Amino acid sequence: MPEYQYLSGFRSHFSSEDARFPNALPVGQNSPQKCPHGLYAEQLSGSAFTAPRTENTRSWLYRIRPSVVHQPFKRFEGVAPFLRGTGWEEQHPNPNQMRWNPFDLPAAGSEVDFVAGLHTVCGAGDVRARNGLAVHVYLANCSMKDTAFYNSDGDMLIVPQQGPLDITTEFGRLYVKPNEICVIPQGIRFSVALEGPSRGYILEVYDGHFRLPDLGPIGANGLANPRDFLTPTAHFEDRSVEGYRIVSKFQGALFVATQGHSPFDVVAWHGNYVPYKYDLARFMVINSVSFDHCDPSIFTVLTCPSNRPGTAIADFVIFPPRWSVQEHTFRPPYYHRNCMSEFMGLIFGRYEAKEGGFMPGGASLHSMMTPHGPDHRCFEGASNADLKPERVADGTQAFMFESSLSMAVTRWGEETCQKLDARYYECWQALEKHFHL
Repeated sequence: MPEYQYLSGFRSHFSSEDARFPNALPVGQNSPQKCPHGLYAEQLSGSAFTAPRTENTRSWLYRIRPSVVHQPFKRFEGVAPFLRGTGWEEQHPNPNQMRWNPFDLPAAGSEVDFVAGLHTVCGAGDVRARNGLAVHVYLANCSMKDTAFYNSDGDMLIVPQQGPLDITTEFGRLYVKPNEICVIPQGIRFSVALEGPSRGYILEVYDGHFRLPDLGPIGANGLANPRDFLTPTAHFEDRSVEGYRIVSKFQGALFVATQGHSPFDVVAWHGNYVPYKYDLARFMVINSVSFDHCDPSIFTVLTCPSNRPGTAIADFVIFPPRWSVQEHTFRPPYYHRNCMSEFMGLIFGRYEAKEGGFMPGGASLHSMMTPHGPDHRCFEGASNADLKPERVADGTQAFMFESSLSMAVTRWGEETCQKLDARYYECWQALEKHFHL
């Protein structure tokens, strides 16, 4: 059986069983007195039992051992990652525009896996109150060995920038390359294998789950189409391992428990609470074909809504290759002061509004109401360009994590990483006065 097989659809109710053990799913009920093949039934809930059917998420797992079979959790020891649930509270607020040069990969000769390589850059909210988000980067160079990780605090949207991720989950295996993303919902255990030095970004949300944005006047089709989201099929391992580690992120801190077997022993499963991946190249771009630069919300791939209509805890937005054809229009992004926080990253290429200084593997943060926009070179070029149809962002993939919450930076992000560009503000200083009577 191929290692990677997928089911197509978003928020669908799937059923899957490992082809080596057919008929492992119970028929007509979830928890029979005795499950087929002597398996254990275990439900994983992503919502309250009484949540409306349209919002209710859960999956049933049929596994060789229930996940409760482990030793007590203890504080995580070893290589302590710079991972903080509310680490931004230690820093004094900073309203300045911020830009980071590419974050450093682990030094040659060291061994840093995905968990040890997690670093929190910024965030907002309270993980205990289940309201907020955090932005992390991962900087790793080796695979997780007999170790699985799960996040008790929220969902994780992972954006690889360098190096593919071979992710084993309780539901099966995902292979995620740069220009693809994956989402691992709260509580799902996974392990990451690498092919070399790897770097990427993570958007974590504490409240609710990611969903597709409403399309409104666009109609029934467009942006990210549901059939392009891929969920793995069941693929289990029955492996006894002395001291297998289960690392839990709980209330912003890390804990570890040991057990004597692999947690990836799910022979069959069914439900709609699943991990999934998506290829950003499949995004159907919507844009203006007459005049003016549309708001970046037209590029939203996934959203995690708040309780306020039309306002998100977090949006995941991309800026993909596309045609630009607007007439008598300043085509790049306009100057802006926003009531949202904007964290941007670059997977590859050169971002159209700041072709110098903003590099793959780096990032920027524009906090609430902090002005930002094209640098001097971009403004002058676009203001005087011949407005003929042209391709924009070929060979480039930039993205944005946007939030209605006021994100603040951690000490690691502002000081320890030593990647904050203190001269970022200079890119706007050459903007001239063009006013005339």
